[in-house]
Amino acid sequence: MAGIRSVCVALAMVFSSAVLADVPGSKDLSVMPRFTGSQIVDYSEQAEQERIYPQGSIRRISGRLRYENEIQLKGDLTAITYRLPDTHSSDQVFNSTREALLAKNAQMLYWCKGRDCGGSSLWANSVFSKSILYGPDDQQSFALFRLAEPQQDSVLALYSITRGNRRAYLHAELLASDSALGDILPTPATLLRQLRTTGVLNLSNQQEPTPAWVEVLSRALNSDSTMRVSLAGNNAESWREALVAQRVRSSRLELGNADVSGLQVNVLR
Repeated sequence: MAGIRSVCVALAMVFSSAVLADVPGSKDLSVMPRFTGSQIVDYSEQAEQERIYPQGSIRRISGRLRYENEIQLKGDLTAITYRLPDTHSSDQVFNSTREALLAKNAQMLYWCKGRDCGGSSLWANSVFSKSILYGPDDQQSFALFRLAEPQQDSVLALYSITRGNRRAYLHAELLASDSALGDILPTPATLLRQLRTTGVLNLSNQQEPTPAWVEVLSRALNSDSTMRVSLAGNNAESWREALVAQRVRSSRLELGNADVSGLQVNVLR
């Protein structure tokens, strides 16, 4: 019996290691931490790829894919798909990864969750061409990040899904653009979701208020007239005046610490 038990244990260890093994030739992205217990199930590196990443809900109309807004890029692409451990939901892993990227000063250009993203089948088959990513619409999340300097011309797309069989996946695509990206603004809905979720919005690269940034921030704040915030940074007073000029009520805007790089918006609870 002892011999049989030893053989069974050995076989179980071999089977377990095979299940957890990453696909050959794959590796983690240096800009994104791997969630403990996840496994790389798909990996590719391609040069000179053209990609379109949505900045809004996607849908198919008259046979054509439609985006509310989009970002078109060309450059070297690395795509990686993780199967997540059964002990954690795709939401948990997505949020952990999102927080890690923001901690590295990545700028979130778009963030959607659940049915607000559109159909999961469109994300899986049309955006990423990965049928394994198809699942219930209310079990998906997507975020698009612009990395911080010196990788400011690279974007990272992040998509998570829990399929109907309860298997959860996280897909990431890192595209290093072959040209300077210029100024790309996040959507107002993305800024509002960040404020509601984390309570803080760090715009470290935004010193003086510019018309484009004032517009997008004012639209985010005016989407929730009950939210009160404090503005921190050397030019917080200028930002406050500019936002008030865009019909954000002055009673909703307080001034915070001036010793902050750029602009920091904090929700007042």
